[in-house]
Amino acid sequence: MNWKLQKDIFISFFRSSMLGYGGGPSTIPLVYKEVVDTYKWMSDEEFSDLLAITNTLPGPMLTKMAGYIGYRVGGVAGMISALISAVLPTVLIMIFLIGFLIKFRDSNIVQGMTAAITPVVGVLLLTLTWSFAKRSKQDLGWVYASLLIVGGAILYTAVGVHPAIIIATLILFAIFKSPKTAEKKAGETS
Repeated sequence: MNWKLQKDIFISFFRSSMLGYGGGPSTIPLVYKEVVDTYKWMSDEEFSDLLAITNTLPGPMLTKMAGYIGYRVGGVAGMISALISAVLPTVLIMIFLIGFLIKFRDSNIVQGMTAAITPVVGVLLLTLTWSFAKRSKQDLGWVYASLLIVGGAILYTAVGVHPAIIIATLILFAIFKSPKTAEKKAGETS
């Protein structure tokens, strides 16, 4: 067993879990930074595919991502290490801080902390979204990428379509669009 790899898996998901105040959406950019930028266990495209799939499955997003990435990188031991490190901070926080937070939840300081983190999470998600949009431009072109982004946003916000249905539809679109894109790129290189 590669102990350094297991340590890296544990530390990367422990960091993401500890710093991901607010749950799933706030941990996505942190996991991305660890998995794609720091350790290079996945490419941008692989991570965006994983993110799409984990959004359609029930359960906490960080746990699903940790289990898959840990298994892919370090086998069963990696999966166990990643899952423990993703869940451990939450358990520790619940045990040690829940009493404190309940006692002071109406405090202006706690309210201010919560309010201050919201824009930071928004900026992190916006940055991640922009990198995915640039990647979509490369694969689909600006016209298709823009139509899909705007269409998905309208379906979610204005019509109220469940995100899993939108993601599944976009995955199907990508599956059926990919052969045409591959043929087009092959024709350009000939």
